[in-house]
Amino acid sequence: MKTRLICSLVLSTGLSIGLSGCASPPPTSPPTTPSIPPAPEVATGFTPKPGWTFQKQAVAAANPLAAAAGHQILTAGGSALDAAIAAQLVLGLVEPQSSGIGGGALLMHFDGHQVSAFDGRETAPQSASPDLFLGPNGQPLPFEEAVLSGRAVGVPGAVRMLEAAHRQHGVLPWARLFEPAMRLAEQGFAVSPRLHGLLNADPHLKKDPLAARFFYDAQGQAWPVGHVLRNPEYAHVLRRLAQEGSAALHEGAVAQAIVQRTQGLPRPGGLSLQDLRGYQARQRDPLCFDHLARARAYRICGFPPPSSGTIALGQILGLLSNTRAEGPELQDSLPSPDFVHRYAEASRLAFADRALYVADPDFVAPPSGRWGSLLAPNYLKTRSQLIGPQAMKDAPAGEPGGSSARWGPMPDQAEYGTSHISVVDAQGRAVAMTTTIEAAFGSRRMVTTDASRPGGFLLNNQLTDFSFIPADAQGRAVANRVEPGKRPRSSMSPVLVFDRASDELLMTGGSPGGAVIIHYTTKLLYGSLHWGLNVQQAIDLPNFAVLNGPLLLERQRFPSRTRQALEARGHGVVETDLTSGLQAIEKTAAGWFGGADPRREGMVRGD
Repeated sequence: MKTRLICSLVLSTGLSIGLSGCASPPPTSPPTTPSIPPAPEVATGFTPKPGWTFQKQAVAAANPLAAAAGHQILTAGGSALDAAIAAQLVLGLVEPQSSGIGGGALLMHFDGHQVSAFDGRETAPQSASPDLFLGPNGQPLPFEEAVLSGRAVGVPGAVRMLEAAHRQHGVLPWARLFEPAMRLAEQGFAVSPRLHGLLNADPHLKKDPLAARFFYDAQGQAWPVGHVLRNPEYAHVLRRLAQEGSAALHEGAVAQAIVQRTQGLPRPGGLSLQDLRGYQARQRDPLCFDHLARARAYRICGFPPPSSGTIALGQILGLLSNTRAEGPELQDSLPSPDFVHRYAEASRLAFADRALYVADPDFVAPPSGRWGSLLAPNYLKTRSQLIGPQAMKDAPAGEPGGSSARWGPMPDQAEYGTSHISVVDAQGRAVAMTTTIEAAFGSRRMVTTDASRPGGFLLNNQLTDFSFIPADAQGRAVANRVEPGKRPRSSMSPVLVFDRASDELLMTGGSPGGAVIIHYTTKLLYGSLHWGLNVQQAIDLPNFAVLNGPLLLERQRFPSRTRQALEARGHGVVETDLTSGLQAIEKTAAGWFGGADPRREGMVRGD
């Protein structure tokens, strides 16, 4: 970019070292059979959204109260980063199943000249070892058992990362950003239909005494829709954070409470006060690539490893650009069977590379010395030749730059949910932040510093994003195995899109959804850039995905002929709920246009 864009650049025209095997025999099976992966959060309806038009600034968030808090900060003169912080703090209160101060986040920021990437991903405790999720028999724990254990809790990173970003890009005082969430926590908010539905559906949350007391009535029933829920403990912790900064979470009484909760049954974890005190947010160089669509060149900037999102979606876009369509890509305003077939095959190739190469860059070197090798035009052109008229049975990983990996591929295992916030302000700054506690309600462990005060916040189960199996059957280490201080691989895919020629910011977007985040975000980009849809129309399109298993189609959104055509090409097709939560804001001739996912409760507010 003519403006000073710091990023790892690769051009897309259509876009280390392994360790010896473990001392004991490697496990022989993955922890789950992810042929039909569960949705990160259950479906709670489909409410059409109109899309929203603004002239100056806007904030898109997964709950109207969070969007309103971000908008309040913007109108008070705050920056896009300020608004994102305020929205996040409210989400931790009103959407506790998805994100919060007990979890992590990845944030992309544009200050009008330069793109930055702030890494608040959780880390493994120093006591962690590669066999963290192996049982006494040397085999992986059942996935659900691992999620509900203290071993699953990583060192929270969201607050410390937001504090670091605020030091560079905040305008309003740090304490001011906490006021909307503190006020809501003290005065209470109405339980939303989605929160009620998720509380009803979750079989584990009420097993935690603190969570049961807060989220359910005396008979163990989820609080009804409209019930005013107050969280005085969360307000207390926020007040301390506002006054003392992230140290209030990483040291002292709150840190002690976090450690205590991770050490409880079942399967206590090894997180320590030293782990919390020593956590550091990282600032990384964004990973950017150029992409051509409808004769216009774009630059797409996203998060580098430990996120796998930008690499995977960039590979999918580049591979699709190297395949030939047999007909229209849209039929009756829906993705055609031919397009979904080519997309599925590109996805299989991208996910094969993801399973082999992508992990925390502080522990794992990229192939050929740079992550951009996985997005190199010649590499993607060669890989695209594996896409034929029939579904491939086993997608192989590639050898970017001629490198031959000495890693073992990570077996498929479940990944869960998150939330997303997008913001643009009147000064041309923008944020795309995806934020998470992993599974719905995380590890189902609630933290409080005073049992006499109801409420608190939930802890993540982020370490289950590591491979449960540390090495493959040949003894080759898995890149994304557990190691002390390491950040688990993520699928979070916050993106910023620019015009390649003018450097103008065109879009900020992203989604929750576990590993399917990659597909949801790619759908947003493809629908907008290739099909000319506005972001609301692109978000509304039916979802489709492949995670190296069957081809997943969103339930009741495709005609039967689509399924039949795909099955004729050799795909195993499963129709299921695909509960994306896309939020996006795009530049228009008149200002900005925002979209929110009809599958969740999000909305866009602005001026």
